[in-house]
Order: sequence, then structure tokens, then C-alpha cells
Amino acid sequence: MQKDQDMERNLKKDLGLISSMALVVGMVIGSGIFMKPGKVIEAAGDSTLGLAAWVLGGLITLAAGLTVAELGAQIPRTGGLYTYLDEVYGKVWGYLFGWVQTLIYGPATIGALGLYFSTLLLPFFGIAPSLRMPIAIAAVVFLAGINALGSKYGGFIQSAATAAKLIPIALIAVFGLIQGNGQILGMPSGAGQAAGMGAAILATLWAYDGWIGVGFVAGEMKNPAKQLPQAIVIGLGIVAVAYISVNLAILHVIPASEVVRLGQLAAGTTAGLLFGEFGGKLISIGILVSIFGTLNGYILTSPRVPYAMALRGQLPASGFIGQTHQSFGTPVNATILQVILAVVLMTLGDPDRLTDIAMFIIWTFYILAFLAVFTLRRRDPKAVRPYSVPGYPVVPAIAIAGAAYIVISTLLTKPSDTLYALLITAAGIPIYWLINRGGGKPDSPA
Repeated sequence: MQKDQDMERNLKKDLGLISSMALVVGMVIGSGIFMKPGKVIEAAGDSTLGLAAWVLGGLITLAAGLTVAELGAQIPRTGGLYTYLDEVYGKVWGYLFGWVQTLIYGPATIGALGLYFSTLLLPFFGIAPSLRMPIAIAAVVFLAGINALGSKYGGFIQSAATAAKLIPIALIAVFGLIQGNGQILGMPSGAGQAAGMGAAILATLWAYDGWIGVGFVAGEMKNPAKQLPQAIVIGLGIVAVAYISVNLAILHVIPASEVVRLGQLAAGTTAGLLFGEFGGKLISIGILVSIFGTLNGYILTSPRVPYAMALRGQLPASGFIGQTHQSFGTPVNATILQVILAVVLMTLGDPDRLTDIAMFIIWTFYILAFLAVFTLRRRDPKAVRPYSVPGYPVVPAIAIAGAAYIVISTLLTKPSDTLYALLITAAGIPIYWLINRGGGKPDSPA
């Protein structure tokens, strides 16, 4: 453990509170805020329940963030959830999370965002569809190169992209609430039988996902015990306000039934009605900037998991993957690994389903993380904590209930996907024992 911490000191501590907070906002606000309003209302059945779903989803996510922030403050090291599980439950559980994160979740999410970005970029500039894949790969490689130069550069891009993406969100929210005259509450969806509040909240929780990524770079924060909880809480607060404000504005301009009918075009249509043709272009730029910023966030944070695993000798070629660049102090080799896996998934097929499969497992591990707060308090009740989750034990209980709901709902609605997720996770067990046979740390970084 001491050796791992000594090696982690090679990482430069470049991230301040603003960059860390921007990382939370930038990773959460992707395309979901523009794509999900219709889906949520359709599932909920009417506009009032749809807005309630966004509020409840925000509360569950905030409870999760407040809970995990206590773990981050007590274990302020690079690796995020992987490091927390390793510290509390032992190497096997930390390894299994890192296995899923390294092999599927990180690369699939990076690949999906790269493809989304190129898909929206093509018609905006009139580029030939045949260049979709090369542009997607180029965007991923470009951002990987920027982040390899130092986390402060990736943090700068994140701060700039976050500020830029909030501009169209703020314009739609403000002008929609001022100029709109439609009824917001009590408007029917106009769809058939509603799937229910459960499905509506589940959709919002997908849109809120991504906040935990800031924990992956705790070892590169100037004061992680203080900054990590602040970044999560303030960042999620900004996200919740943005999501609810935009949904209120859209409903003030377009009837709920029309929002459902328009689906992914609802936000763009709202902008067009508010600002004319310029509005449509504005929202397109906003979505592109939003996805670009989110892609940068995942490229910045995802490599920190295989890097943390390599420091413990838990991956093949750990000596290579666990190296930092001598000049830049960044985990360049781990970044290259994630980019290669992302490109493979991009070229093999649709990474969206892989991401959905990984989400089931990720939320299962979230439950373990929330329970870890209770475990650590029982182990050392007199420990001095830089940050304690407010409202303990109610807030952690809310986080556990929300995560359990996601896992159970996915089991019931997507049994085949959950089976794939469990099989992929279980496949990591024999590899773990193979790498760690004899109790040693094979190929551990020197």
C-alpha cells in the first residue's frame, strides 16, 4: 500500500476546485439534457410527474454524491470507486470493478461519445457520411493527446467546454420561462399507457450519471479531502438546477404531448421557436460542445482506473501501464490502452449496448460503495473525518435505495443484458487469480 501511495505521488497535483467542479458538471451534462425530456414525460404519463421524476432523480444522485464524497475524503487517492472498494472490501472487489471499468465501461463510453460527436458534426458542416468513423477516432485521439500533456490542460478544456455548454442551456431556460405562455403542470403526455414513475426516474438517473468520475483524479487535486466533496456537491447542484430549468422552459413553450412526439428534437424545436433559425444552430452547437466536453471528461478520468490497478500489479503488463510520463507526470500508457479499446469497440459495432450492460454492474458496485460508509464508521468510530455525509444515516440509505432500484429494474426489464454483464464480470475472476497466483504482484511497476 505504501509503495502504491509513493508511486502515486508522481502524479502532478494540478487540479483545483474550479477544474474539479467543472469536471463533474461537464461529465454529467452530455446529450441527456437535450434528448431525455420527451422520454421522461412519456414514461411518467404527464408533465407534473415528469418534472417530479427529474427532481427525484436529482435527489437520488445528490444523495449518492454526498455519500461517496465521504469515501473520497477519507481515501483521497487516484482511482475513485476502484480504490474505495479495494480499501474497504479487499483486492478482489476492487479488481472486479476495475476490470469492468477498464474493459468495457470506460472504452465503450468514450467510443459512443466519439461517434455521437462525429454523427452530429457531419450534417452541421456538410461533411460526407463516410468520414464519420475517422472523425470520431480523430476526436478521441486528439483529446487523449491533450490530456496526456497534463491534467491541467484537460482540466482547462473541461472548464471552457462546461462554461460554453451552459450558455445555450441558460438561454433556453431564461427565455423559455420569460417568453413562453403554455401550461406547465398537469398536461398529459398524449402517449399510450405510461411505463410508470420507475422508468421515468431511471431515464433521469442515466442523464445524471458521470459525476463519480471526478474521484478518479483525486490524487491530482491540490487538496482532495476538501475539494472532492465540494466539487461533487456543487457540481451536482448546478446540474440539477440546469436540468429542471430546461424542462420547465421547454414545457412553457411546447405542450407536453408535443414534447413527447418530437422526442430528441424537442430542445432544438424550442430553441427555434425562441430564437428563430439561429436558435436551431445554437442548440446544435450546444450539443456538440456538450458531447465534446463530456468526451474530454471521460478521457481524462477513465485511464486513472487501469493506472491505479497497474500500481497494484493487477493487470497484465502492469509495469508498462502503471508508468507516468517523465516530463508530463500523466498516466500516458493507461490513456493509450483506453483509447485502443475505445477504437476497437467503435469499429466492431454499436457501443451503446455495451455501455448499458456496464451500467448495471456499475450501479451494483455503487451499492457496495454506499454501504462502505457504514463499514468504515463501524471499523473506526472515533476517526477524524475531513468530511462527513450530512443526514447520516438517512442520506446514504436514500442512495442505497436508489441504486438498488436501478439494479432491480434492469434485472426485470433487461434480463439478457444483465446476464451478459454478470458473465463479463465473472470472467475477470480467473484472470485475477492467474495474475495473482502465489500471492505475488507479477509484473508490478518498479
